[in-house]
Amino acid sequence: MTAPDEDSSTLSRAQVLRGLLEEPGIHVMPCCFDGLSAKLIEQAGFPMTFMSGFAVAAARLGAPDTGLISYGEMLDQGRNICDAVTIPVIGDADTGYGNAMNVKRTVAGYARAGFACAMIEDQLAPKRCGHTRGKQVVSRDEAASRIRAAVAAREEEGHDILVMARTDARHDHGLAEAIDRCREFSDLGADILFLEAPQSEAEMKELCRALPGPKMANMVEQGDTPVLPPERLEALGFKIAAYPLTLLSAAVAAMHDALASLGQGTPPGRLTSFEALREVVGFDAYDAALTELDKKNGA
Repeated sequence: MTAPDEDSSTLSRAQVLRGLLEEPGIHVMPCCFDGLSAKLIEQAGFPMTFMSGFAVAAARLGAPDTGLISYGEMLDQGRNICDAVTIPVIGDADTGYGNAMNVKRTVAGYARAGFACAMIEDQLAPKRCGHTRGKQVVSRDEAASRIRAAVAAREEEGHDILVMARTDARHDHGLAEAIDRCREFSDLGADILFLEAPQSEAEMKELCRALPGPKMANMVEQGDTPVLPPERLEALGFKIAAYPLTLLSAAVAAMHDALASLGQGTPPGRLTSFEALREVVGFDAYDAALTELDKKNGA
């Protein structure tokens, strides 16, 4: 893990992310779903995180990632996440929530919320998790119009935010079409490319060889793509290794265990101490700030 430089406090989060992408090596990126999970990622020393649409839909709605969660709900969740941390946050912006004008509004809203980057994809709405059956993509022209609009939101309106372009075309249209789409997205100004769900290490190697610029690998446990160690992903040519469901899956497993123990009338085994929990959410910093404020007010 590579933390941002000490002088990065003077930079915007988008600028910090650009710097991270220019560094040698790969960045391991656990994905978050709320302010608490984002805080834990930052406190563990990871230099960036990603607001996972699957995880937010599950945690906020208790619902599947099938287009049920709205732009407003994602924006609200993202604002809380960005406020909770100082590291760059990449936001899942799904299909942009409508036509090209909606895409521009979405990217502008994500920039104002504090995101360093917004991800726009080419699925047909309502979209689905990239590792589930039944997903479809729009035409290449419509996909390109989304990325063009996302880039325009930055360049025409002056928003300081990167654009990640995602394609799910591999599933129904093959690897060659997915690579061609990503190449066009790059030509349109996308900063990071994400070809979802390659089905073998050979495909991962091929897409990295064919595409320019930073590329993200999506490491979904038990998904369609081989889960490779970061050093292997780096050797293939990836810049970011994203783990979209690892924290959510770990949290669900831990809660299942705790509930089973409580159901049997026994105390759960492994718990974070109350003192550590207070520290994670920032009680000590809050109390110190309140004491300082009381001193200034003469209390």
